[in-house]
Amino acid sequence: QVQLAESGGGLVQAGVSLRLSCAASGDTFSTYTMAWFRQAPGKNREFVAAVSRSGLIRDYPDSVKGRFTISRDNVKNTVYLQMNSLKPEDTALYYCAATGENIIRRDANHYHDWGQGTQVSVFS
Repeated sequence: QVQLAESGGGLVQAGVSLRLSCAASGDTFSTYTMAWFRQAPGKNREFVAAVSRSGLIRDYPDSVKGRFTISRDNVKNTVYLQMNSLKPEDTALYYCAATGENIIRRDANHYHDWGQGTQVSVFS
């Protein structure tokens, strides 16, 4: 089990960039597949990005592909989400999640450890 703490959210204008961070503590970070999800008011939690244990394999939905980049630092026990060209529809609470499975999945039910979330609000 890992404890996760997100940071880096904020209120920004459309078109700018933000980088979210998620610091992990507890278990061996490099043994976890990591992901970012988001949830806007009145909507279901949505998959945003995932990265394999090594950092070499990444997955994104079409809604963020080409704009968002997930990465991880297994020395600093941190996963990042670089978000470029932000749009108002990116406004949501962003969560970091972890699973001990050695496979990338888009289904939130496969992730057992979650952070508290960091708010990203984008205005036009």
